[in-house]
Amino acid sequence: MKEIETAKAVGHVLCHDVTQIIRGEKKGPAFRKGHVICQEDIPVLLSMGKDHIYVWEKKKGILHENEAAQILYDICKNEYMEPSEVKEGKIELRATADGLLKIRKDGMLAVNMLGEMMIASRHDNTVVKKGDVLAGTRIIPLVIEEEKMNRAREAAGTEPLLKLLPFQKKNVGIVTTGNEVFYGRIKDTFTPVVKEKIEEFGSSVTMESLVGDEKEKIRDEIVHMIGKGAQLVVCTGGMSVDPDDRTPGAIADTGARVVTYGAPVLPGAMLMIAYYKKEDGSEIPVLGLPGCVMYAKRTIFDLVLPRVLADDPVTKEEIAALGVGGLCLNCKTCTFPNCGFGKA
Repeated sequence: MKEIETAKAVGHVLCHDVTQIIRGEKKGPAFRKGHVICQEDIPVLLSMGKDHIYVWEKKKGILHENEAAQILYDICKNEYMEPSEVKEGKIELRATADGLLKIRKDGMLAVNMLGEMMIASRHDNTVVKKGDVLAGTRIIPLVIEEEKMNRAREAAGTEPLLKLLPFQKKNVGIVTTGNEVFYGRIKDTFTPVVKEKIEEFGSSVTMESLVGDEKEKIRDEIVHMIGKGAQLVVCTGGMSVDPDDRTPGAIADTGARVVTYGAPVLPGAMLMIAYYKKEDGSEIPVLGLPGCVMYAKRTIFDLVLPRVLADDPVTKEEIAALGVGGLCLNCKTCTFPNCGFGKA
């Protein structure tokens, strides 16, 4: 460090906290160690009797922690994020929209393996609200070699390490299956649960249909809803392996690309995910929901629904990977999504 005239200190970095005392009002640090002095700070420092201060001696190729944190922020963010104020060399990323948070785990690991720097985030595929903190970045020392931060850029790659996918307001169709409901033997308690979950994300159920256990009618209703503009079709009931459970076959018979029938998740093992390809090339998600969605508080539906509403395609490998963390413990007090369900 070196002593410097305060009037000439713009752009330099403070080596220590500078305390300000205003009788009856304040006693505390006006500027923290590591603060980069700007022009408007000069009158404040002079009013505190600081005609000279100690600063870091800036060297070529060396970056201050605030500069380095900005680089880490830049390699993390996408267009739906904003930074916090830099504080003690740390920048937090906050959401500017409701959506689904995606993490490039390989890139983040590569950066964190470099040492002397860190990025800490929420879990991959986390549902977040506007204003939520998504991640924090900082370097460990007060200063760091510029070359090392260049290596961080290279390790991260060209795509952001974090991606926030805003939820899309979709028109949703629900096909309720089962002769027991169709003929009025029991009341339909499945559809209200599904509607409530869909509406939580800003989408609307604009089409509803009640059919029996005839595979052809289920198939035709799915195709009909898509033709009428449904951007997501959800089928309730008939997803088991009993003779009268014909929904999986009906979904497959639409010609949709079946991603999976079955998932290593409890509750929710009998889930089906498919994508129906329209003439324009776009794909409409079609979900076959197991009966547990009707009565269990949290199921596979809670893990998959945010992804389809954020236009995030689901793969067979991703469903298979849910086996680790895919067991809901049915806690007496449910804290989902702030728990281990659906997280590796």
